[in-house]
Amino acid sequence: MLIDRRWIGVATFVIAALLQGCMPFSLGKYGPDGQSREEFEKRVEAAFRLQNKMTSEVMVLQEGDVDAKDQEAILQAEQLMEKNCNDLNEYVSRDIDGLSKGLLLQRRVEKSVRDCETAAHGVEVLLKAR
Repeated sequence: MLIDRRWIGVATFVIAALLQGCMPFSLGKYGPDGQSREEFEKRVEAAFRLQNKMTSEVMVLQEGDVDAKDQEAILQAEQLMEKNCNDLNEYVSRDIDGLSKGLLLQRRVEKSVRDCETAAHGVEVLLKAR
């Protein structure tokens, strides 16, 4: 019995994904807190909105008169936020452009949403403190 090469490729991908933790083991649970799909989608949208709001506020801040030390801390926090929200931004960008988001990107968003939220809140705290 010959096995079609396509099936070998699919099986290899599934095994590799399972070994790397890329496949969800608890079906119907999303993100680091095992939320329902609907709850997780709302969480991701809220994280995206907060991150965009913080980016906009930092841009406005750069145009104003701000202490250099405060501005440096805020810019560093914004860079961390940008890094931690990169997967989320890629996901949204691909969604807006009607492109495939793919399982691996979706899993990266699930794994990074908490870090994105935390970094965005960090920028928010610094902006409120100035």
